[in-house]
Amino acid sequence: MSRYRHALAGRDAHITTLRGIILVLVVICGGLWWGWNTAPENLTIHNPPDLRSGSTRAWWEVPPSSAYAFGFYVWQQINRWPTNGEVDYERNLHSLQHFLTPSCQIELERDYERRLDRNELSGRVRGIYEIPGRGYRPAAVKILSRDAWVVTLDLAIDEQYAGTPVRDVFIRYPLRVVRADVDPEHNPWGLQVDCFEGTPKRLEVPNQEGADV
Repeated sequence: MSRYRHALAGRDAHITTLRGIILVLVVICGGLWWGWNTAPENLTIHNPPDLRSGSTRAWWEVPPSSAYAFGFYVWQQINRWPTNGEVDYERNLHSLQHFLTPSCQIELERDYERRLDRNELSGRVRGIYEIPGRGYRPAAVKILSRDAWVVTLDLAIDEQYAGTPVRDVFIRYPLRVVRADVDPEHNPWGLQVDCFEGTPKRLEVPNQEGADV
């Protein structure tokens, strides 16, 4: 009898052990499901412009070249008025609002109203582009912190009214760019323009690259 009693006790102990293992597996599976459910679906990776050599960086790190490219892209699009500045400027501020900080959005809307009052927008066509030889360079980006940069844009402004050139100048814009991982659906860059870090300055660009005024 004792042999059967020991066999039954061994069987019960084995069943208890299996139940414990099943419980542990359920807990592990629950943890894995939670981790999978809370993991981000998309990650923005900023690659350096030259991939001929290897690059190792944390996934959240934004290289200066990406901050510059973002700042230039947004600022160029805001200042692209293909038909009528009165309509185009306002439309650009609305369509690019996710790439601007709230304070910068307000500042640019005020700039729009000032230009509108001075009759500087109606019928105006505008475009801006990089001055040849003054595109991205290490000195063009000042790193303020892990989440903020000052991007120096040396740009040419071309404005026309009724087909007649009315403005052709060179301006240096000290544009502030900040990290903003708040709305990846509308802003996959995870960056925003925070307007100016200082006052834009007019440049004198001679035939060969030299000092500016």
